[in-house]
Amino acid sequence: MDNKRTGTGLRAIRTRCGRTQRELSIATGVPRNVVQAVERGRLERVRIGDLQAIAGALDADVDLILRWRGGDLGRLVNARHARLHEVMASRFSGLGGWRYEPEVSFSSFGERGVIDGLAWHPATGTLLVIELKSELVDLSDLMGTVDRKRRLAPEIGRARGWQPRSVSCWVAIEDGRTNRRALARHASTLRAKFPTDGRTVEAWLRRPDGAISALSFLSDASRPSGNGPRPGARLVRHAHEPHPER
Repeated sequence: MDNKRTGTGLRAIRTRCGRTQRELSIATGVPRNVVQAVERGRLERVRIGDLQAIAGALDADVDLILRWRGGDLGRLVNARHARLHEVMASRFSGLGGWRYEPEVSFSSFGERGVIDGLAWHPATGTLLVIELKSELVDLSDLMGTVDRKRRLAPEIGRARGWQPRSVSCWVAIEDGRTNRRALARHASTLRAKFPTDGRTVEAWLRRPDGAISALSFLSDASRPSGNGPRPGARLVRHAHEPHPER
């Protein structure tokens, strides 16, 4: 975002609307000196919420674009998501009785999107919608997205010749400190929405019985972790040697 251009643009819009800085300050609850700083393009110490409030009061939108190393951010995020796909596919390849399809696109009743993973257990008529998240950002969007995909899943399954008797959902989150902190901050809300935890979902996958709504962390065992030993390493505890007798 070009700070100077943003400030100049907001000042031009305010002038066109015939509003003063004082009026804009009162309407948004943002101090007048902050409004002045924004219009001068001095956004380094301006809170994003204040900037968005000022723009919103002028019927304008401010888009923040995050870039990393000349545009490699998209590849970085996609690589993390692709790794979760590999871990999940490997998980289901070791389970008997399941059919697993990654990246299932749908277009139903005007609604379009992609289900990260769709798993089918013919013996029990169980259909499982899997949502993979490399990071927790917008919880409301997450819960709404899972609800929508779960609602559309029976129709998507029937298009494949599957006749589901129950539909479940599983949100699998990349394991890491940041995601664990985010989950801890919203634990009550997320657990109310997704009461089934990791241990329970593992047992359920071996013997699916009824519908579940699960949320758990998904760890990549092949990737070294900063919190413990590398894969293949073992923690060895040395026995205490007896003190020599005096």
